[in-house]
Amino acid sequence: MENNRNFFITIALSVAILTLWQVLYMNPRIEAQREAARIEAEQQAAEQPAGQQPQASGERPAGNAPGVPGQPAAAPGAGRSTTLAATPRIRIDTPRLAGSINLRGARLDDLVLKDYRVTVKRDSPNVELLSPAGREGAFFAEIGYVASDQTGQVPGPDTVWSVEGEPVLTPASPVTLSFTNDRGLTFNRTITVDENYMFSVSDEVTNGSDDPVSLTSYGRTARFGTPDIQGIYVLHEGLIGVTGEEGLREIDYSELQEDRRIAPGKSNDGWLGITDKYWAVALVPPTATPFQPGYTYSDTNGDNYQSDYVSDPISVPAGGEATVETRVFAGAKETRLIDSYEANLQIRQFDLLVDWGWFYFITKPMFYLIDWLFRMLGNFGLAILATTVVVKLVFFPLANKSYVSMANMKKVQPAMLEIKEKYGDDKMKMQQAMMELYKKEKINPIAGCWPILLQIPVFFALYKVLYVTIEMRHAPFFGWIQDLAAPDPTSLFNLFGLLPWDVPSFLMIGVWPLIMGITMFLQMRMNPTPPDPTQAMIFTWMPVVFTFMLATFPAGLVIYWAWNNFLSIIQQGVIMKRQGAKIELWDNLVGMFKKKPSQPAE
Repeated sequence: MENNRNFFITIALSVAILTLWQVLYMNPRIEAQREAARIEAEQQAAEQPAGQQPQASGERPAGNAPGVPGQPAAAPGAGRSTTLAATPRIRIDTPRLAGSINLRGARLDDLVLKDYRVTVKRDSPNVELLSPAGREGAFFAEIGYVASDQTGQVPGPDTVWSVEGEPVLTPASPVTLSFTNDRGLTFNRTITVDENYMFSVSDEVTNGSDDPVSLTSYGRTARFGTPDIQGIYVLHEGLIGVTGEEGLREIDYSELQEDRRIAPGKSNDGWLGITDKYWAVALVPPTATPFQPGYTYSDTNGDNYQSDYVSDPISVPAGGEATVETRVFAGAKETRLIDSYEANLQIRQFDLLVDWGWFYFITKPMFYLIDWLFRMLGNFGLAILATTVVVKLVFFPLANKSYVSMANMKKVQPAMLEIKEKYGDDKMKMQQAMMELYKKEKINPIAGCWPILLQIPVFFALYKVLYVTIEMRHAPFFGWIQDLAAPDPTSLFNLFGLLPWDVPSFLMIGVWPLIMGITMFLQMRMNPTPPDPTQAMIFTWMPVVFTFMLATFPAGLVIYWAWNNFLSIIQQGVIMKRQGAKIELWDNLVGMFKKKPSQPAE
């Protein structure tokens, strides 16, 4: 009994700590981020050109790998449309992307996702993934070459490429840029894009001089300013890459601020870039030569972050040619699409661009199960309900044994009470007698914990799927649940919207959290009230604590938990009835309203 009490006290303290952390830290943080995103979206929608702004000058090479440019400073107050108009551009128009390529540097720095909006509102602006240098929040990808005395001027950040006519980059129409320097080197760059988010950059270098030339290419994804991030342990946002023997490397913004420069060992394949929760920009360097990956931070002109690589030199013979192939992913981290890129383009572990976490072997299959059910049912909420049933069926044999053991425990309670009365305070003899009783009746005293323990990895995997996969973003259920990845928007404390009161985030106890709390309460009341007062108090208050705690979790997760509780109540009730054990639910509910006898005065 003492061990059980300590176990439940530990659970209660853990839940209390998680609740306080969620209420006092995470909720205000999430609320502030939502407000910032809303204000930014409104500003973007209302943004108008405000006159010519000076283009940022100079690229800062300090702190980066040799030859890799740094980031430019932002021009304060420069609007997006104004900044875009300040440089020559090639328009991008695909089924899923809109934007342009900056001919200065052949930089991919203007990209809007046609399929995704900032909020669930239909008039919400589309998500802007990339933004040009020269304004606050610049985010871009660039591929160039390292200049030397031998090569002369080569394509870099300030190179203005030439293009014939006014081409538009589409999946059916690549564009070709060209640049020739004073040493006889001609660069012809062909840029293609698929129907989704993968760009291919092919540079054909012709050496028109009388001497061979060694060329070193570089690539970088650069971000100006520290973005607003979720700041939660289950999700990585920041710099990321899979290179060399080290494999996956996830670097937080704060970590890079401390280290300034992180340079893993050389690599022959892989990828690297910068990732947000749902979007990412990643470079796939040429595989023909080894390259040196790196991650850099500088605060010379504000907070600057950069994932970059520098390839080993390639030789271009006199009068000869060489080709450098690079890929750039810029878009939404859609699971099936990312997996197809990994398989078809042979990009090592590209699926890790989605943060599946340590429990990859559970989380990713969980996503594919939900996604498969969604394709059958047409609604992710229904897919989650169906997934719960599938999980129940998979674990049914073990859960069935657990509930049978729990039912048998109820049947031998009179014998257990006799043992307690017989041995009193002699805990050792009482435990020995209890173990003999368990052995005789073939009861596993910890069997009742298995249904709960089995839920933990499934619960975490589902939480991860709902939190990190873009497929769940803005996915509606029915009624008021328009985003399964967001908390239930209703609240008990304004009568679910009837009262004109903006409820504080920690009081947002919606309909589904209440349903979850009620089902959890009923499930716990199916068992006898624990004789120990501490356990009884924990059992009474635990559903209330969980209701407040899970109210801030994604609605899809709360729906799963409530539905799982409901199925568990039915399963436990059927098994207890078959075993001849009394179902305590009704008696416990009635007992809550009975007046307890007063204690006689001493």
